[in-house]
Amino acid sequence: MRFSSIRARVAIVSTAFALALVGSVAVGTYVLVANGMRSAAVETADRLAGAAERALVNAVRSAEASATHDGLTGTEADEAVAALITGTPPTPFAEGLAYEGSFALHVVDAPGDAPRRAWDVGDQAETDATMRAAALRTGKTQRYVPGAQSLFTGLLIKAELGWHTTHVPVRIPGISAAVLDVSYAPHAQEAILDATRAPMLVLAAVALVGSLLIAAGATRWAMSLIENLKHTADSVDVGMLDIRLPEEGDNEVSDLARSLNRLIDSLQRRNEVQARFIADASHELATPVAGIRGYVNILRAWGAEDLALREEAVGAIDRESRRMARLCSDLLSLIRSEEQVEYRQTRYDINAVCREVLANAATRYLEKAHEYTGPGEGVLWLHGDADRIEEALGILVDNACKYTPDGGRVSVTTRRSRDRIIIEVADTGVGIPEADLPNVFERFYRSDLSRSQETGGFGLGLAIAKHIIDVSGGTIKVRSAVGRGTTFEVVLPRQRGR
Repeated sequence: MRFSSIRARVAIVSTAFALALVGSVAVGTYVLVANGMRSAAVETADRLAGAAERALVNAVRSAEASATHDGLTGTEADEAVAALITGTPPTPFAEGLAYEGSFALHVVDAPGDAPRRAWDVGDQAETDATMRAAALRTGKTQRYVPGAQSLFTGLLIKAELGWHTTHVPVRIPGISAAVLDVSYAPHAQEAILDATRAPMLVLAAVALVGSLLIAAGATRWAMSLIENLKHTADSVDVGMLDIRLPEEGDNEVSDLARSLNRLIDSLQRRNEVQARFIADASHELATPVAGIRGYVNILRAWGAEDLALREEAVGAIDRESRRMARLCSDLLSLIRSEEQVEYRQTRYDINAVCREVLANAATRYLEKAHEYTGPGEGVLWLHGDADRIEEALGILVDNACKYTPDGGRVSVTTRRSRDRIIIEVADTGVGIPEADLPNVFERFYRSDLSRSQETGGFGLGLAIAKHIIDVSGGTIKVRSAVGRGTTFEVVLPRQRGR
């Protein structure tokens, strides 16, 4: 598989996307869970610090009540309370609270003395003397979390949320100052994170593999469609126009397949029309050539002795040669109309052009005794190439005369519609079948083979006329009814820039 191929690039992009997506989801999920566990640890540490403070306050009150009961007052009472509180941990610390955290009481016996540890319960975390001193100095609770690691570190190794230590200032009679250290180790939250890590990584791996499989399947499906397109294009390239792409489904690829199938249909239709034209043109050329050769042989054998025979042979040769010249003229007109030649931009009277075209047609088809109707004597100005437009209208009028029986009517009318000029060429001829109307402007197309042979047409005239009108910025349409006649409508812009 080439690195520059679509398959390789799609595989690389899909793999990178799957890694980024699954990795971001996995990491994001773990961070959310870890943040939740850290918040739970902070909340538990705060709750434990509050409970420890209340327990110590209650113990001080109980000691004061005991001193009062013993009849102690003043300094003696304070010293008794201090001795009781600092001597051993109060019962709540030694029993219930000891299962949740670790505690230590630091006291300052007299102003200026350094803090000393009076007692401790449980495994003590590493504490910060600076934070403790700040609590003693300000009388405000200080929090400290030693040993905590980054949340992302726990994604790969054992989670460490650190010891949550709280320094709570407390008042004890007979003591200058005291601070209660409350330490909480969030082992439960760390265990949850450790238990979550392995399943999360497994799910991430499964999701990654699944994403890659789906991407590979989608790529294989897309590449199969491309292979179909390539196979079809190769088949068309070698002339196999009977192959078609599958059009199942309602998606962009199916739309493309339908468009390509329509293109192949058009190519096949054009190929058939051109093949038919070549056969017809060959027949049309072969027939007069054979006739000319035959009459030449007759002239050689008997022309010098029989004057009537000679005149007949010369007339036949002239007739057949003119038919050949007409076919060559049509082919040359088609080639000339498609050359990249700049159309002239001159101001001309379209009504005068239409009258000139009708006059020429009446002269050529004098024997058919048609009734001709043209535009009025008024002037209707257009900008464009008058010679090319006259050529296109001449083709339309010539067709109308050919296919209109003797004594029929051929008319050319013009009218203005805003910034456009509309020209209609109508006849009362044999008409065009409805099934042939969409194809009449295709080159080499003839709606009625036998009729075209009788009239000498080769299916080139309307293609030439349409090309001229298209290049002039106009449009041409046709409507017809068999046995009633045909009307061609030409719409041209009054002004056309270069």
